[in-house]
Order: sequence, then C-alpha cells, then structure tokens
Amino acid sequence: MPPHQLKQPIGPFALTRTLVWLRLCAIAGQSMAVMICSWWMRIDIPTLPLLLGIDLLAVFAVFAAWRISQPWPVREWETVCHVAADTLVLGYLLHFTGGASNPFVTLLLVPIALSAAALSVPAVLSVAAIAGAAYLVLLRWYVPLPMNELMGTDQGFSLHVAGMGVNFAISALLLGFFINRLAMAVRLQQLEVQRVRERALRDEGILAIATQAAGAAHELNTPLSTMRTLLPELRREHADDTVLDEDLELLEGQVDRCRVILREMVAFGKTQLSQEPERTTLQAFIHGFVERFKLLRPEAELELLVPANLEPLVLRTPPGLRHALINLLNNAADASAMRDSNQVTLEVHRDGDGLEWAVRDRGPGFHPASATASIGESGKQSGLGIGLALAEATAERLNGELIATNTDNGAEMRLRLPLSAITER
Repeated sequence: MPPHQLKQPIGPFALTRTLVWLRLCAIAGQSMAVMICSWWMRIDIPTLPLLLGIDLLAVFAVFAAWRISQPWPVREWETVCHVAADTLVLGYLLHFTGGASNPFVTLLLVPIALSAAALSVPAVLSVAAIAGAAYLVLLRWYVPLPMNELMGTDQGFSLHVAGMGVNFAISALLLGFFINRLAMAVRLQQLEVQRVRERALRDEGILAIATQAAGAAHELNTPLSTMRTLLPELRREHADDTVLDEDLELLEGQVDRCRVILREMVAFGKTQLSQEPERTTLQAFIHGFVERFKLLRPEAELELLVPANLEPLVLRTPPGLRHALINLLNNAADASAMRDSNQVTLEVHRDGDGLEWAVRDRGPGFHPASATASIGESGKQSGLGIGLALAEATAERLNGELIATNTDNGAEMRLRLPLSAITER
C-alpha cells in the first residue's frame, strides 16, 4: 500500500480496497452459482454469456488491484466509476437470469450501503442513481429463467424461496463483514485525530515555554554583563578580605557559567532551525552529553553500560537528542535524590532495528495508583515538569517512543529510536 494512503483510513481509497476484496468474492460466488445451476440442477440458462460476463469482471478486478497499488491517490469519482463497473456487470448477469424477478437482484443495494459509509452525499446519490437505473432496466428487459414457467408449481416456488434465502445470507455476510471493516477504520481515524490533537496541545505548550525562555535569555544577558563587569572591580577593591574575595570569585565563576549556558541556548536554537544533524560516533556522542551532565550534576554517580561493539557506530544525531537524554538523566538524578541516593544508570543497547537508551534511577518510581507507569506521573516534586515532555516530543519527531516503567529499585525510562532515523545510511 502506498505510504500516503495509510493516512486515509476511511474514504474513497478504503472503499475501493474493500470493493477489490468484494469483487473477488463475487467472482467466486457467481462462478459457483452458474456451475451449480447449469451442471448440477440442469437449468437451461445461457452459460456462455454468463461466463463471459464473469470473465470481464475478473479482468476488471485485476485492473482494480493494480490501481490501488499505485502511488497516486484514489479520487471519489474514480471510486464511483468502480461501483458503476460492478453494477454494470451485475446487471448484465441478472439480465440473462430473470432480471428483476431474480432473487439476487437485491445485491444492487450492497454498493449503496458501502458507499454510504465512506463517500460524500453526492457520491452516494450517484451510486444510488446507477443502481436504480439498473433495476428499472431489468424490470423491462431481461431473459426469463426457465423455472419461471414452474412458478405455479411447488418446485418452482421452492427454488425461488431457496434463492431468496441464499441471497439473504450473502447480503447479511457481505454487509456485516465489510461495513464492520469500514466502521473499524472510522474508529482508528478518530483515535488518530485525538492523538494528533493531544500532540498539538503539548507542542503548543512547549512552544510557549520556548518563547518565554528566549525572552528570558535575551533579558538576562544585560544584568549578567553588568555583574561580569562589576565583580572584578569589587575583587580589586576588597583584595585584603580573603573570605569576601573567595565569595566574589565564586560569584564570578557562576556568572560566567550562566553566560555559557545562554550562548549554548542560542546555538542550540540556531541548530534546531537549520535541522542539520551532527555526524559522530556513538562513543563520542555519549561522551559529549555525559560530560555535560557531570558538569551539571557533579554529585551524581553515573553508571554507563555500552557494548563495545556499538561504540564505533556512526550516528547522525538530530539537535534535540542530546538535550532529551540530559533531561532524562537529570530527572533520574532528582528521583534518586528523593531516597538519598546519587546512583543513575544509563544503558545503551541495540534492539532489532532500533537503538534503545535506558535510564534507571533509585527513586520512588512512578505513581502507584496507575496500573502501568505513564509519562509525567513520577513521584518527583521538584522541577518545571517539562523534561519528560521534551524527551517525548523528540522521540515522536524521530518516529521513536518513550516508555516509562517501574523497576524493583526505582523507575526506568526507555527511549527507543529507529536506526534509520539516527544512523548513517
């Protein structure tokens, strides 16, 4: 199936695909009915014209199956044309088997019912008009069935009732099965729309935070520059006071650190806008963000578990991945601190066609009230509450997933990313 069609679970494409399978069932059923009536029941019906019509339907079925495998989208008018072709062949077969008096004439209603679940009102009216025109034609022009002469007898009436029973069973099965598939596609589409809406609301919140952070970074640059100018002068003025000089030196170092953080924020924003991935080995990438984490959290005891065969792996890391992992490590360090522990574990391993980053802490774990741990329900009380949201947004942008689970000693966050999104092709 073309990838772009996967985003359209209901509509013309879904109905056209359903008609392909329904057409195959119709070819098998019609062939069996002709053989039973002609060879087993010995009813004198025009077998050759009927088989010719079934062959034409088979040729059209091959074309329709090829058509839905093509990349260009299926339009509504094209689906109506498919329905018209099916109705024309069905009307042709009914013409040689009694016309409107044939018990299977109600099969003309099946395309209308399917169209009503997938097409617009004008398209449904078009399908209904085609089926109605076929029925009116069959009322006037048709080849009578030989058993019509027996309708006044018990044998003829029994055959007609049997045909009606078979027609009812076929219609019930077709409508029940295929309309259920279309209804399931509608439910899947509703779930996808709800998921997209929730993601949009979350991204809107992240964008608002990013806007506020950019404004704060711009405003903080001026007072930091002022402090960076005044602190050396204060140190010179109070050079004799050793204690004060040490405090001022510490403040000067903190101001420089704030300036470095602001410059990194600006550089990260520019990198995000350019969307240029960084080409590096897995070992160098891990070393880079682990060193940054140790500078931010010098008290944390990080245990790093990386298989040696993965270290030479060449990555094309997007800008947000490093910050997502640092956020996960920060959250893990905060959670471990709640139980007076500094231990944090980062394990990297390959899982099939993906690369998994597992961050484990020694904290209280996720909220015990939930049957399964969910993102954002940890017991951590401090922080702004956006670290996990940013990590989850990064995972979704890279077609990955962020999974939260409880362990025996705390909690585990697993960031799983497909290798095709983060490695050299």
